[in-house]
Amino acid sequence: MKIDGGRGVGLSAAAVFTALLVLGFDASAQDAKKTPPAKAASACKGLDEKSCKAKTADCSWIVPKKGKQKAYCRLKPGKKA
Repeated sequence: MKIDGGRGVGLSAAAVFTALLVLGFDASAQDAKKTPPAKAASACKGLDEKSCKAKTADCSWIVPKKGKQKAYCRLKPGKKA
């Protein structure tokens, strides 16, 4: 049984296109699952000591006990920005 050259090439191209299309959707769906959602910026991040202490209801001024860390302002636990 002999297959016409044009028909065989057309069927092969369609099969390759379908396979790439299916694999492309599968790969993009996996990438979306790996990407964590972006977090909202903290209202306390980047504030200086005076500004941080002014927001006592939401923020805490953290002074490290030792090491080379600098003091910083952070959101109090349990609060949402």
